[in-house]
Formats: sequence, C-alpha cells, structure tokens
Amino acid sequence: MKTIRVGILGLGVVGTGVADLLIRKKHLLESRIGARLNLKTIADIDTATDRGIDLKTAALVPDAGAVLTDPDIDVVVELIGGRSPARELILTALHNGKHVVTANKALLADCGNELMEAARKNRVDLAFEASCGGCMPIIKTLRESLVANDIKSMSGILNGTCNYILSRISKEGCTFEEALKKAQELGFAEAEPSLDIDGHDTAHKLAILNALAHGMEINLSDIHVEGIREITPMDIEFARSFGYTIKLLAIGKRHKDHVEARVHPTMIDTANPLSHVDHSMNAIAIDADATGKTMLYGHGAGMMPTASAVLSDIADIARNIISNTTGRVPLLGYPKANIRHIPILSMNELMTRYYLRFEAQDHPGVLSRISGVLGENKISINSVHQQGRNANGAVPVVMITHIAKEAWIQRALSRITATDCVVKPPMVIRIEDEVAP
Repeated sequence: MKTIRVGILGLGVVGTGVADLLIRKKHLLESRIGARLNLKTIADIDTATDRGIDLKTAALVPDAGAVLTDPDIDVVVELIGGRSPARELILTALHNGKHVVTANKALLADCGNELMEAARKNRVDLAFEASCGGCMPIIKTLRESLVANDIKSMSGILNGTCNYILSRISKEGCTFEEALKKAQELGFAEAEPSLDIDGHDTAHKLAILNALAHGMEINLSDIHVEGIREITPMDIEFARSFGYTIKLLAIGKRHKDHVEARVHPTMIDTANPLSHVDHSMNAIAIDADATGKTMLYGHGAGMMPTASAVLSDIADIARNIISNTTGRVPLLGYPKANIRHIPILSMNELMTRYYLRFEAQDHPGVLSRISGVLGENKISINSVHQQGRNANGAVPVVMITHIAKEAWIQRALSRITATDCVVKPPMVIRIEDEVAP
C-alpha cells in the first residue's frame, strides 16, 4: 500500500483537528483511499502547549522550512491564516513540487489567481474546500456536482458570527452590542470581530464562489460589502411584522454580461428556508438551470467541521497521487483558457426593493416632504408604517418601496438627510424576494 506523507503548517484550532483526524481515523482513511496517510511533520512556533492529541508519530517543530523542504512530504496543509507569511509559504511549497491544501479564504480571495497559476505551472494540486462554508461541500458542488448547470444565482449565510448575533437579537430583543459580547464569550466571535461583523469574511467567500460558479477570475475588490453593526431590534421587529427575517447574505447572480456580487444585511421572506438558519449555522441556496433550487446547510466553522473539509481535500489529492495525475479537476472548475474576466455590476445599477427607516421630526408636513423627494427620484412606495415618538422626540417612519435602482435610493436619501426632516441618516436594508430553494 502506498504511503503519502503530510505536513501541517499551523497547529491552532483547525490544525489540531486535522492532526487528530489523521491520527485517530488512520484506518478508516486507509480503507477509503487505498493508501496510508502519514502525518510526518507539523510546524508551529508554539511547540510546548499540549493540544490533547497523541503526536508520538509526528515531529512538532518551530520551523516551517522543515515541512517545505522535506523531499518526503507530498502534501502541505496550510492552516496559519492571514496573508503573510501564508502566501510565501504556499508559493514555496508549490514551487517545491508539493500539493497544498488550505482553508485560507482571505488569502485565496486576495491572491488566489496568483496561487492557482503557480500550482498549474508546477503541476501540483491546490485544494481549498474548507475555505468556504466549513463542512458544507460547496466547492465540490459548484466545481463537480453542478458541472452541467449554468448557475443563475447563489444566496448564502456564510458567517456564523453574524448569524449568531442576528439570531440572538431576533429571539431575545437584545442590542447588537449585547449579542456581540455574548458571541465573544461563547467563542463565536473574535476579540477583534471587524472581519466578521463588517462583512469582509463573507465577501472573501463570495469572491471564491463566484469564480467557481461562473468561470471568472477571483475578484474581491469589486464586491459591495456592508456589515451588521447598525441593525437594531427595532428593524428586526419591523421586518417580522412584514413577514421578513434579516440575515447577512452573500448574493451572487449571473446576468448576460455581468454578475451581481454583494454582501449586506438583507430582508428575506419567512417562507424562505434561509430565514430559519439560526445560531452559528451556515447555509447556501443555489439556483441552477438543470437542477433548479438546492440548498446546503451545516457548520461553517469550528475545529472538526473545518478539519473534515480539509481531510476531504487531502483524500482527493491522495487519490490523484495514486493515479499519478494532477489537475484532473480544474482549480476553478474551468480550464484556465476558459476563465474570463466578467465584470461585477456596479452597486448603483442594482434593482431591488428597499426597507427605509427614518427618524423623522415630529412636525407637520415632514412625511409628505420625505415622500416627495422619493417620488422625484422615481421611487414608488409600497407601504408606510409609523410608530410613536422615541425618547429623543423623533418619530420612526418605515417605508417599503417597489423595485427601484440603488442610485435613485442613494440620491434621494442624501437629499433627505440634508434637510431638517430627519434627525440622523436613514436605515436602508435591501429586500430579496427570490432567494428561496
């Protein structure tokens, strides 16, 4: 039986999970793959901390070079995270003829095109199933299972931190700050949570998934990104009264000559299965022309769910090694010659419906002035809802629009904010009515 040797860079939470599975599930993996997976070396600057796993058969060293330059190691698993030194380490591994597995979505979103070109030139595999959606097999689904489909749209809850916070606000009526604090206490949120709550982690994943779905270059810079810091219990209650739930969605839609790619808080109908994805769970709905609408659901993060996805990549590479092949499945699902530059739609051109909440002055004629400005900008109102005064004397006024262009909305709101009709800038939440499987 062939032996395939594995080296790991980074023995943090996920690295520990991967090492544990390689050791504890050794016989299961051998029976399924037809080869031995031998964890030979782990590199981490902390070699003293007890991770609770038996490393008697693997060397734990502080120097990544021990993994990258070892001619016996076939597969390098990068689990350090971040851009540097992960980029340099992966490039070195690829140039040294080693296959690479990574869960590093931020690096792939930023440098994925470069890393994939290096893998092609060196005739090795670069695998990244764990980068998007944890244990949900979304990479394999887009790249292999849906190979005969044109992907029309994707809508995903891809960040467990944000989903936990919004779920807690919705179910308990607490503030964003209270929900974030609880998420940090439970380990769902980092001490510095900006990457998650400002939407950037979700955008990294969407950039990768768009490339896989549409045969385009990875493009992070043109994705519109908003986070959830400004969402209040009031907005969630208004949404509930209209039959909606607020989720942070990654939305990708294919049009004839461009794609939509946006991340922001979104109101979705409570009949949509995504509206019931709570706590720290992830899910993604895919609308494809042959299969219709499907949905994947599972843990988007965590030691073992992510480690499981990493092991699936190691297994794929091991099977390729046994067959003496690489690049059997193109990295982005399309041969390089067929990957195109497809522009991302400018946010100003987006057409959708909107939830607008104004903190209006309690003066005669204010509502008509706000409605007038909206009308002057071609924005038609579907419904208007008004509550009693807040403590500051302002009156919350909520309007649901018919379909309008983003540019019209932003122009109108800029004019309204400049008047004395409102006490602070309005809250804007986009509404998606067509995202349910």
